[in-house]
Amino acid sequence: MRSDVSVTSGVFEANRARGAVRFDVHARDGVTRRGVLHESGSLRVRFPSPEGERLSGVFVNTAGGVAGGDSFDINITAGQGSRLTLTTAAAEKVYRAPGAAAQLSIALKVDAGAHLSWLPQETILFDRARVHRRFDIELDDAASLLLCEIVVFGRTAMGERMEQGEFVDRWRLRRGGRLVFAETIRLDGNIGAKLGRSAVAKGGAAIGTALIVPGDEALVERIREASDSFSGEVGISAWNGFAMARFCAQDAARLRVDMMTVLARTGTALPRLWLN
Repeated sequence: MRSDVSVTSGVFEANRARGAVRFDVHARDGVTRRGVLHESGSLRVRFPSPEGERLSGVFVNTAGGVAGGDSFDINITAGQGSRLTLTTAAAEKVYRAPGAAAQLSIALKVDAGAHLSWLPQETILFDRARVHRRFDIELDDAASLLLCEIVVFGRTAMGERMEQGEFVDRWRLRRGGRLVFAETIRLDGNIGAKLGRSAVAKGGAAIGTALIVPGDEALVERIREASDSFSGEVGISAWNGFAMARFCAQDAARLRVDMMTVLARTGTALPRLWLN
């Protein structure tokens, strides 16, 4: 006879959320249009009214968040000469995982002359959340990309803090078929104590990254001119033909303002949902 624990575990595994979105966009007569769209499970993407030559997409997770064992896959191609901006309807919440970690996989392909702005709202990790995320990005030499991510370790405004859990973040960027950036971040175990270390986050509860392609020293200097306005820590550098800004702040609100300041310096038009 199966134990109550085994039965409960089986029910939990059978009720994990699955979601996938795959689509491409193309430019026609100077205007970006959506191509073939495939959606499954609890992940959806909606396209508000076109904004000039650019197309905007908004991801919606109808599962209401991410829990242990959930799996979400996104695969997007921006065709030659297209302009695409992507965001989320709200901050994504990752809840406690008693078993397997949630799996998030994002594949982005940007063809010659195309531009993709990946600007989701924050990812919030609750205590004992476990999530593995991976980005696989393929850029043509003549493509451009802005990819921003904010991760929050507990909602400090509500007195919450992530103490235990697991966060694995794997990024791979190829440009013209060449690997130009590879990074894997892993925080596990007593994450709260690790974030308290000076060499990690110095007690901060929010971190962020902005990847800008192409990027050079002129862009770096333009962003550094705004350094007096930052409320958290911001570092910016350029190499291999791209620029990267790193953010760390005591809470999500401060980091979000710093991120918006940096994006303004790149000439980026923020999604309307960021401004609400």
